Amino acid sequence: MWGANSSSLTPKFFILNGVPGLEAAHIWISLPFFFMYIIAVLGNCGLLYLISHEEALHRPMYYFLALLSFTDVTLCTTTVPNMLCIFWFNLKEIDFNACLAQMFFVHMLTGMESGVLMLMALDRYVAICYPLRYSTILTNPVIAKAGLATFLRGVMLVIPFTFLTKRLPYCRGNFIPHTYCDHMSVAKVSCGNFKVNAIYGLMVALLIGVFDICCISLSYSMILRAVVSLSSADARYKAFSTCTSHICAIVITYVPAFFTFFTHRFGGHTIPHHIHIIVANLYLLLPPTMNPIVYGVKTKQIREGVIKFLLGDKAVFTQDN
Repeated sequence: MWGANSSSLTPKFFILNGVPGLEAAHIWISLPFFFMYIIAVLGNCGLLYLISHEEALHRPMYYFLALLSFTDVTLCTTTVPNMLCIFWFNLKEIDFNACLAQMFFVHMLTGMESGVLMLMALDRYVAICYPLRYSTILTNPVIAKAGLATFLRGVMLVIPFTFLTKRLPYCRGNFIPHTYCDHMSVAKVSCGNFKVNAIYGLMVALLIGVFDICCISLSYSMILRAVVSLSSADARYKAFSTCTSHICAIVITYVPAFFTFFTHRFGGHTIPHHIHIIVANLYLLLPPTMNPIVYGVKTKQIREGVIKFLLGDKAVFTQDN
């Protein structure tokens, strides 16, 4: 089980225990996660297909939504199939390097999801505050560069997680009380000093999460000021209604994220560990499940695209920002 290729003890594989204390209920716990995953895959793939095929959706707002959908479906696919294998078939072993790879993709993609939400907030700011310059500011090259920068930010900040975790000695065992390889869950299995891991993890959370939240808050404060200054009540309603789906996506993403972050650091002894694990899974699965539903219900162009696809009608897409 143990490798001796380095100065530290390195296990050949880890054992993911699923939800500790609720092993007998694994089948029942898996069912909502399974159905949420199916909805997430179908919904996000449907959005990607719709945005790529409908010319009326070839606009910055929907390009960012396509990037969010791609990130979401990739994120939940990195964890849910493995989690279902644990729940259904008791296949708990995961190769050490595969665990590090899963850890990298989970944190990189969650960071990228946060970054895309920030870009979507900036998109709404430009659309509402500078409507006449919207198409000239958010050109396709600008959108591509913004998406690439968000991706590279996640990769560069998360890569050190793998090296910091790999250097640790694992002489206590190889059991991880989780359904996937989370950075701190893996580090805590080590018998070495993982203080550097904890400090760097906090730094990354601040650099990504807090920075993005500040940018989103600033964007919406300026949007709110611009909307309030409009003379017409109908204009105010129309301007702000274009932001409702994005606001819902922000709430769905950040509420479980903040709960997971703060309870791990300040509520570890008061909140049962299985609650931590379930919320951590919802943190990865809830946004991919709900975002297609929210945007499908709240966005007129997407509703019309779905109707056109299902009924084969020549739906007329209205333009709005």
